[in-house]
Amino acid sequence: MQNRFTTETPVYTRDDFLNSTAPYEWLYQFKDDKLKFKQLTSALAYSARKDSQVGNFVSLLKTYMDTISDKSNIVRDNVTDFEGQPIELESGSWQCDDFGITGLDRFGMEIIACNHPIMPTQRLINIDTGIEQLKLAYNKNKRWRYYVADKKTLASTNSILQLADYGVAVNSENAKHLVKYLTDIEHLNYDKIEELNSVGRLGWIDDYGFSPYVSDLVFDGDLSFKHFFESVRQKGGFGAWLSIAGDARKNSTITRILLAASFASVLIKPCNALPFFVHLWGGTEAGKTVGLMLAASVWASPRMGDYIHTFNSTAVAQELSAGFVNSLPLIIDELQIIGDRKDFDRMIYMLSEGVGRSRGAKAGGLQKVASWQNCIMTNGEQPISSGSSASGAINRIIEIDCKDEKLFADPVHVVDVIKSNYGFAGRLFVDILQSDEAKLEYAISKQKAFYRELSQGESTEKQAMAASIILTADALVEEWIFKDGITLTTNDIVPYLSTKRQVSANERALEFIFDLVSINQNKFSTNNYGDYQGDVWGASDPEYIYIIKTQFDRIMRDEGYNPTAFLSWAKSKGHINCEHAKNTKVKRIGGNVCRCVWMDKNSIADDAAIRELFDVQ
Repeated sequence: MQNRFTTETPVYTRDDFLNSTAPYEWLYQFKDDKLKFKQLTSALAYSARKDSQVGNFVSLLKTYMDTISDKSNIVRDNVTDFEGQPIELESGSWQCDDFGITGLDRFGMEIIACNHPIMPTQRLINIDTGIEQLKLAYNKNKRWRYYVADKKTLASTNSILQLADYGVAVNSENAKHLVKYLTDIEHLNYDKIEELNSVGRLGWIDDYGFSPYVSDLVFDGDLSFKHFFESVRQKGGFGAWLSIAGDARKNSTITRILLAASFASVLIKPCNALPFFVHLWGGTEAGKTVGLMLAASVWASPRMGDYIHTFNSTAVAQELSAGFVNSLPLIIDELQIIGDRKDFDRMIYMLSEGVGRSRGAKAGGLQKVASWQNCIMTNGEQPISSGSSASGAINRIIEIDCKDEKLFADPVHVVDVIKSNYGFAGRLFVDILQSDEAKLEYAISKQKAFYRELSQGESTEKQAMAASIILTADALVEEWIFKDGITLTTNDIVPYLSTKRQVSANERALEFIFDLVSINQNKFSTNNYGDYQGDVWGASDPEYIYIIKTQFDRIMRDEGYNPTAFLSWAKSKGHINCEHAKNTKVKRIGGNVCRCVWMDKNSIADDAAIRELFDVQ
C-alpha cells in the first residue's frame, strides 16, 4: 500500500476499500479544495470499480464523511459570543459571534447560517391554542430586535423565509442552515431557554383566567394588535378615576348605562349570552365620545387610537378586532362614517353573531375562526338601525338617543382625569369575579332575576337578555366598587329597548307600504281624463291597494325588505287578498290585466297590533 498522504493518487486494494479507512482519510485532507476533492474522488471511484470491483466507493465515502461530521459536532464549552446578547447559550458545533453563525457541513466545508447574530431567547406556549413559538433576538446595525415565530415557520426552509420581512438575513441559499442552527441551539439549551405562557388575545381563557391578568403572560399575537394589547393596563391612581366616574354616574342615567355596559361585556360569556350593541346617538354636543372614553377607561387607555378605534376599517379588520378583544368591549367611535345603510346591518349581523367567517390558509386548510362574546359599544350622529333594518339586526341593538342631554357637566375635566388614571376598575371587577366561584354564581343568579322581570314586558328575549346583563353589571359594580347607593332599575333601561312589534320587520314593512302609497297617490290613480301621470304602480279603491307585482318586488328590495317573506306573513295575517296557491291576484290596471298584490285597507282596523303601530284609534 502506498503512503496514504502522498500528493500522488495512491493505489488501494479491495481490502483497503472494504476493511479500512485509508482511502477515505487520504481524500479527506483535500476537503477544502472543492475542485481537487471532486477530481480525486472520481479517480479513486474509477480505480475502486475497475481494479478492485468495489462499485459503491462514493457511498462509502459519504458514510465516512458523515461519521467525521458527527464527531466534529460534539463540541464542548462552545457558547454564543454576541455583543450585548440577551442570554448566553451553548452553540455546539456552531461558531456564533458578531460576524454571524457558521458551521461545517458533512464534508467539512464551511456553511453560513446567518451573517448577523440571531438566537432564541424564550419559548412561548399559547394558553389558548397550545401552539409553541420561539422568541428570536437578532442584531442588525448594532441594535437588538425581537420577533416571535411559530415553530412550524422555523422548521421549514420555505416558511422561514418570512423572517426576511422583519430584517433577518435569510434567503434561499442559507435557509436550510438557519433552520438547522435554530433547531440545534434550542435542543442544546432546552432547559436554559425560558418557557412562558403566551396569549394572542384578551378576555376569558378556559382553565387559566382572564387575559391579560394572568401572571407572567406574554403577548404572542399579530404585531398589529400589540399596541392594542398593551393599552389594557393600569395607570395613575384608582381614587382619581373612582371619583370622576362616580360623579358621572350621579349626573346622568345614560352615562351610568355606558359604564355598566363596559363592565357587562365580561359577563356575557359566563351568562352564556350572545354579543350585543349599545349605540349612543344624538347631537354633537352631548358628550358621546367622552362617554365612550369613560367606558374604555374601565379597562385601558382611553386615548383615541389606543383602545378606542373608528369604524374606518374593512370587515375583516372589524372581525379580527372583535376576536382580539374577545370578552372586553369593542368600542368604535364615529360610526356615521359608514355611507351605505345596508353596511350597518351587515356589520351588526357579523359582530353580534360572535363568530367570524371561515377562510383558507396560505399553507392549505382553513384558518382558525375567530370568536367573541362581548358588548360592542358605538356612537354616531344617527341611529344605527332604520325602518328597513332586518329584525335580527334591530334585536341586537340597544339604541340610546341622547337628545339634548349633556352627559357631563365638565367633559374637558373628565377627559383630562381619565387619560391619566385608568384600568383599575376593570381588573378589580374581574379579580372579584374570579376570587370565589360563589361570586360568579351570584352574578349569574342576579342576571336571571333581571331577565325574568324584563321578559314580562314588551321587550324581545334578546333585548331582555342584553338589558339584564347591563343591569347585573351595574348592581355588582355599585356593590363591589362604587358603593354609592346609585343603581339602574328596569324602568331606567326599558325606554331604550325595542318592543316585539318594533323588531318585526314585516309590521314595519306594512307601515312602509301604506306610507309609500299615501306619498305617491298619483301613481295609483288617474287624472280627470282617465290617464296616469308618470310611472304606474297600481290602483286604489276604498277596499284595496293594488300594487303591480314587479313594482312591489322592486320597491321592497330597494328599501331592504324581502318581498316573498313579507307576502307570506301578510297572507297568514289576512292583510292581503290573493288566490289560494299564490300571494297575488289578477287585476286590470290601465286597461291591461296585471298580477298584483291586493293590500286590504280594512285589515288595519281589525288588527290591534297594527292599529297601535299606525296609531289608529
